[in-house]
Amino acid sequence: MSEYQKIEYLIGKDGKITEKVIGGSGQACVSATSGVEAALGEVENRELLPEYYEDTVTESVEENQYQSQF
Repeated sequence: MSEYQKIEYLIGKDGKITEKVIGGSGQACVSATSGVEAALGEVENRELLPEYYEDTVTESVEENQYQSQF
């Protein structure tokens, strides 16, 4: 089942577009915006929010807990 994500776009007076994924985590944040990014052109800068790393941290904790049981 896919999770709900909201993508917020801000367009500055200089034409610079800033996008923010709300309600997503991990690689889903990047893949949710890939189609629009491809249509708009080159991505100059990508700043990943803490939510991006949530899946990675959860997987690492679960893996460590599994290994410590044996």
